[in-house]
Order: sequence, then C-alpha cells, then structure tokens
Amino acid sequence: MSKGHSHHHPSEQGNLKTAFLVNVSFCFIEILGGWYTNSLAILSDALHDLGDSFSLGLALYFQNLSKKERDNNYSYGYGRFSLLGAVINSMILIFGSLVIAFHAIPKLWEPTEPLAEGMILLAILGVIVNGYAVYITKRGASLNEKVISLHLFEDVLGWVAVLVGAIIILYTSWTIIDPILSVGIAIYIAFHALKNFRFSIGILLQKTPSNVNLNSIHRTIRSQEDVLNFQDCHIWSLDGEFNILSVIVEVDPNTDLEKQTHIKERLSRALINLNIDHSTIEFQPAVKK
Repeated sequence: MSKGHSHHHPSEQGNLKTAFLVNVSFCFIEILGGWYTNSLAILSDALHDLGDSFSLGLALYFQNLSKKERDNNYSYGYGRFSLLGAVINSMILIFGSLVIAFHAIPKLWEPTEPLAEGMILLAILGVIVNGYAVYITKRGASLNEKVISLHLFEDVLGWVAVLVGAIIILYTSWTIIDPILSVGIAIYIAFHALKNFRFSIGILLQKTPSNVNLNSIHRTIRSQEDVLNFQDCHIWSLDGEFNILSVIVEVDPNTDLEKQTHIKERLSRALINLNIDHSTIEFQPAVKK
C-alpha cells in the first residue's frame, strides 16, 4: 500500500531553471567586475560560479529525468537519478571549497589590494542575486534541490565575506581580512557538503531512513491481530523522501486468503503512519514448536 510517488512538485524544475539562468548571467558580471576592480577574490568567485552553473545544469537534468515513469529498465522508476545528482553536486561542492582554500591560503602571506569601492557594489549585488536564487531553491522538497540550495548559499556567504572584507579594506587597508574570511567559509561549506554527501551515500547503500524508528516498526508489526511473528524486515529509502519496507509475516497455517488480505490492509495503514510510503508484505505459515 502506498501514498503514491507524487513527491516531486511541478515548481521544482522551474526553480532550478530560474536559479541556473540567474547564476549563468551573473557569472559574466562577476568576470567584468573582477577585471575592473583588480580583485582576485571576485575572479575566483566567478570561476566558482561557473562550476555552480554546471552543477545546476546537471541537477536540472537529473531532476527532470527522475520524474519519468517506471519502465522495464527501472522497475522502481527514475527517482534515484535525483539522488545521483545530489551526490555528484556534493562532490563538486567539496572540490570547490578545496579550490577556494587553495587560492586563499597563499594570500594570507601575500595579500593584494583591490579597488574596495567597486568590490562593495559588486558584493551587494551578489548577495541580492544569489540570495534570491537560494530562496527559490530552498522551497524545493528534493534532496537534489537542498544540495543546490547549499551551493547557492555558499555564494551568498562568499559575497558577504567580500562585502565585509571590502569595507574593512576601505577603512583600514587590512587586506588580509579577505583571505581569512574565504578560508573560514570554505571550511564551513565543506563540512555541510560532507554531511550531505554521507547522507546521500547512506541512501544509496540502503541505510535505514533517519525518519523511521525501527523499534516502533517492529512493535507495530507484532501488535497486529493474527500476526504470530515476522522475519526479513527490510527498510530503505528510494530517494531520501520515499520509504519502502518489505517483511515476511508469520500467521497461523489455517489463515485463509481473505484474512491475510485484511491483515495486510491493517498493517499497511499502520505503517504509513510510521513514515513507510510503500510496503511489501508476504505471509508464511508459522512453524509449530
């Protein structure tokens, strides 16, 4: 019994498409702005945003593919392609954070002095543009969109760092502030990206979903009328949202087909309340001891 597979919202693809167009367009502004202000930080961020644009395009492709109906090749449907996009994007995000740190750390010893006034204007625009992209992707329910939202939130934090750094440089000439903030943001983003990566890998390895209490599931199965015992209870998530259970239930050898059907319906309804979206229940006669 299932609550259905319609856990993707129609607006999700539109959210990713809008974020993709916003990100790509702003890359060109960053490149021109970085050249004008002589800011290596802004040029590096432009390169990073190009990587984000690739990630967004990839996420959009996988998100669209994940909505395809099940077929002979994928009997469970294409839901896990969205998860695959989340894994790949998490890896890109981790790599991007390492690149940022690689370029920022040497600047701690040899900082350059860019045009602070131009950096401030670009940073304000960057916070607004990327903040809007975070807002529209954060509303999505899929793991893929959540990872993309983290990508874009990294950009917002990057621009906040540029803004703060530019203001400090403008009034104090402490150019070392910018690389210090950049390294801190890279560490913060890498930490959360690794967390998302571990979560995604756990789903792919069919780890028990975090929103499912295994003990409650076992108690619910045992408490059902006419259920004597159970075995081979397996729970996993299709894509981080849709949880699946399979179990073999032991009943009295004299239990007829009609009674088995009633047991299955009762148990399936009870499992839905425990975050199980789809359950496969088999019966076998209990062995008399």
